[in-house]
Order: sequence, then structure tokens, then C-alpha cells
Amino acid sequence: MDTFALVGSSGTGKSHRALIVAHEHNVDTIIDDGLLIKDSKIIAGHSAKKEPSKIRAVKRAIFMEPDHAAEVKAAIARVRPERMLILGTSENMVEKIVDVLNLPPISKIIRIEDIATKNEIAKARESRLKEGKHIIPVPTIELKPHFSGYLIDPLDIFFKKPRSRQRRKLGEKSIVRPTFSYYGKLLISDAAIASLVDYVATSDDSITKAGQITIKNSHDREKGISISLDVTIKYGQSIWHVVHEAQKRIKQIVEYMTGMIVREVNIAVKRLSIE
Repeated sequence: MDTFALVGSSGTGKSHRALIVAHEHNVDTIIDDGLLIKDSKIIAGHSAKKEPSKIRAVKRAIFMEPDHAAEVKAAIARVRPERMLILGTSENMVEKIVDVLNLPPISKIIRIEDIATKNEIAKARESRLKEGKHIIPVPTIELKPHFSGYLIDPLDIFFKKPRSRQRRKLGEKSIVRPTFSYYGKLLISDAAIASLVDYVATSDDSITKAGQITIKNSHDREKGISISLDVTIKYGQSIWHVVHEAQKRIKQIVEYMTGMIVREVNIAVKRLSIE
């Protein structure tokens, strides 16, 4: 396994640029603030961003808790990463993480000053100090289970926040997934989501046809999207069971493939088919 490090002071935009660095160096696994992230999914660990004090956050970030370190080491052994990127505020910090987790020596150290301009670093500091925003380099759907009770901003590219509305309250921490992809902005049309819903719904042989599919985007990004559709079900099937399973299946697949939050899935059974 090859090990890389991205080093920079706190709040300079390391997490924001982690995905770009990982892509350029073919890295499949990231260690950031106590979390082990592989292929954009949180595999193990506990985020230092949730800690109430700076001292506890530092301890969490360098895996000083034996149970925390053991959990991440076991996960590394299980997923067998090919290349790993470790984020830290100093060379000493990333070396400590390597030592605690028994990782191979760092082959290359990348400094934030080498990949970001002074203006970009200044903006990152301002976002941290004034807005309390902490970047986690994973999709929004991955953040939800790990940051219960925190204010999480989904992808800005999907929903626009009116400038007159202020969502964030003083004292709240905002956990953010970087609003970019490797190749630019990602735009997903309602038609694409509808096609995905149609495919997922009819993947069950009990549903012979999906009719009109409606996608509604909420102005409140925290509430996500609402999906409505009508279906035709084979005669003799349990309507409640078929519909309930379809709801779960649609929500899971749409969230996984788009990174959007699915607030509700409404299914109306309009007709029964008899073969």
C-alpha cells in the first residue's frame, strides 16, 4: 500500500481539496479527522469535528483512543486499500497517525500551499471562522447517519437557497460535502431521476408497469426531494408488501446514485393486471 499525506494548518481547505488530490494520485482511501473513507463512503472511525473541545478533537484525529484506533486498523485490514491519503495539520501529525495505525511510511507529502492559492486559503479560513463550516469529503447521504444533530448542507448544485433566508443558527456546526465533482458541476434532471425510479420500481416482477412519475424539489434543502408515482400490480400479490418494498428500494437506490436526500416516496396503485 502506498501512503500519501496532505498537510496544512486547520481551516486552510485540506478536506475541500482531498478529493482532487486523491483523484490525481489514484488514491482510493482517505483518513481525515478520525474517519476512514473509502470510495466516498465512511468505512470506520469517529469524526474529530464532533468533539466539543480542541484538545479532544486532536486526540480523536490522531487516534489516541485505543478502541478508535483498533476499529480503524481492523477496517483497513478488511478493505485492503491500494493507496491512502492522510490529512493532517503538520508532518508530525501525519507521522503519528502512520505510527498508531501501523501504516507504511509516507512516500509523498503534499502541502496545501502547493495546490491552493493564498486567496483560496484565505477564503477557506473565513468560511471556517465566520460560518463554522467543516468539510467532509463524502456525499451528503453518507454524512447523515454519522452527524445526527448537526446541520448538514447537501449539494448546492441541486437546490438553491434564497439569499434572504438564513438557515444557520449561531453555535451550530455546518458539515459540508464539497460542492464539486472531479470533472465540474454535476446536474441531474428530473427526467433522469424519473427513469431511474421507473427502472427500480419495475425490477420487482410484482409491479408490471410504472405510470406517471413526479419529482418535486423542496426549497428547503434539508427536506430533500419528494417522489410520486402510480403503478400496476399483478393480481394476487399483497399490495401493501409490494408497495412497501418498492418505497424502500426506490429511496435507497436514488439516494445512493445521486447523493440527494429522498424525503418521501408516494406510490398509488391504480390498477391490477391479470395475465
